[in-house]
Amino acid sequence: MILKIVKHISPPLLPPLSHHFLSAPLRRTMSTADAAVSPSTTRVGWIGTGVMGQSMCGHLLKAGYTVTVFNRTISKAQPLLDLGAKLADSPRAVASQSDVVFTIVGYPSDVCSVLLDPTSGALSGLRPGGVLVDMTTSEPSLAVEISQSAAAKNCSSIDAPVTGGDVGAKNGTLAILAGGDESVVKKLIPLFALMGKVSYMGAPGKGQFAKLANQTIICSTMLGLVEGMMFAHKSGLDVSLFLKAISVGAAGSRSLDLYGGRILKRDFEPGFYVNHFVKDLGICLKECQNMGLALPGLALAQQLYLSLKAHGEGNLGTQALILALERLNNVSLEEQQAGSTK
Repeated sequence: MILKIVKHISPPLLPPLSHHFLSAPLRRTMSTADAAVSPSTTRVGWIGTGVMGQSMCGHLLKAGYTVTVFNRTISKAQPLLDLGAKLADSPRAVASQSDVVFTIVGYPSDVCSVLLDPTSGALSGLRPGGVLVDMTTSEPSLAVEISQSAAAKNCSSIDAPVTGGDVGAKNGTLAILAGGDESVVKKLIPLFALMGKVSYMGAPGKGQFAKLANQTIICSTMLGLVEGMMFAHKSGLDVSLFLKAISVGAAGSRSLDLYGGRILKRDFEPGFYVNHFVKDLGICLKECQNMGLALPGLALAQQLYLSLKAHGEGNLGTQALILALERLNNVSLEEQQAGSTK
């Protein structure tokens, strides 16, 4: 009888093992957990000041944070230096002067170099309790590796890729998809809120998986947009009038709002580079293969974007997909636009 009573009451008295092991790393890694993130208590590092990073980092500077930056091309960091940022000569030097280090660079190889290089990488210069936040769209497995390497140094790592393009970066309205320790993500909300809205996706790597799923949706949406524009053009419609008409209907989309007008103006300036999108879609397809998942729309879009790269158009924005469709059909929307302005 006693044994039965003990058996009955002991489970509620013991915390679940999974909860115990999930909460333990937080106590180890967040040595500065008692200090709230604020301009007066938190020093920020920023690595990567390109199309997206420059605007995102600018919001932190304007909010009063002390920021140290690194970029391989110093001229791209100059607008941030003009706002008061300090310049460092390596990712390691950035981290040695920072509590939280953000990265947004081009490729997984760049992420690995700026964070994990044993001599010049940010992690080598980060003090215990520091946090790495990688906002590059990268490989989920690399995010897990960075998280494990950070934990070994009593630090934390969050994978937090973003979506919203250059407009979202400028306006501070990005969607931020975070993976890692949820308590660390919550601690960083004052920083994330200056750039957009953060959503917690799960364990390390889940932020990257969420971004890859996002890119899968975007590539097919963009393909649908340019195909619809091509169809409208070929059928003799005024494409500008057509886009305005459908924007409030079921075919309306963020891609239409952001890129429909740019395409008609032949504005292919990058909010997001074709080269980087090809990289993202390639990672998506690699993960599909790992999961045994067939996504034919993703594969088709990736091939069309690869064709842009093959034509030397990799540094254009993703809206340049219209060029691939124009070549396939030996027709140009530019002709209609020229006619409508006469």
